[in-house]
Amino acid sequence: MNKELKNFLELNLALLIIATSAPLGNYILLPPEISAWSRCFFAFFAVAVFCIITKVSLVYNYKKHTGIFALAALLQGIHWVTYFYALQMAGAGLGVISLFTFPIFTTLLEPLILKTKFNPKHLLLGLLVLVGLYILTPELSLGNQTSLGILFGILSAVFFATRNILMKKSVANYNASMLMFYQTGWIVVLAFPALFLLDWDFKHYQSQLPFLVFLGMVSTAIGHTIYVRAFQYFSATTASLFSCIQPLYVIVLAFFFLDEVPTVSTAIGGSVILSAVILETFISKKV
Repeated sequence: MNKELKNFLELNLALLIIATSAPLGNYILLPPEISAWSRCFFAFFAVAVFCIITKVSLVYNYKKHTGIFALAALLQGIHWVTYFYALQMAGAGLGVISLFTFPIFTTLLEPLILKTKFNPKHLLLGLLVLVGLYILTPELSLGNQTSLGILFGILSAVFFATRNILMKKSVANYNASMLMFYQTGWIVVLAFPALFLLDWDFKHYQSQLPFLVFLGMVSTAIGHTIYVRAFQYFSATTASLFSCIQPLYVIVLAFFFLDEVPTVSTAIGGSVILSAVILETFISKKV
């Protein structure tokens, strides 16, 4: 097997593993806040073990970056909670497609946060995404479960995009595993009060435990670790383009494990959104 094919298969394996978080988020019948906390709890220990084995340094500029670490973790935690709400309300397929609007939000928010030059073409792509979301949405009503789920997916995309921009601005040169160690650790601490404030049944939690462990240790820790390693062999543009296949993986997994059959509107709306993301990737490459 040549090196290029091996790297391509490794990247797709990472995307497939990460994609399992969507059907799991839909299947796990717990409050999204509890699911997100558990995901981070198990991922934290898995990443900690990985850092110890591979001797990844956990040292960083405490005075300069502790605040940004905590803020980024808060944004990531809200992203995961709203994403799980989207998955439970709209289903795995629509949930992940609505989340994949985040590259467009990144290009729209980055000039505001980092004070960079705005490209008007990104506004047109943003409008194209809105067209795709309109096609996806069965009816524009917050009383509709699917519409509300798509809205949560969009909110999740905004929080995820903001988190990525902040991380890019301040801590881009740190080791990815070290960042995930502190990020998941901060989320575990910040979201801990939710365990006492929300109404949830511990016996039911125990029945969901195997899925939560898989979600944290495999989908999150292992999936993202393989992704970061594979990412080293591709340009950012190429990796972003490959990432667009992830909603397809989610739809296939949801079909086999959740009996979710994508509708015609899902296929058309999803294609419009992913087309906008791919176009944005090429435009960003030229800027």
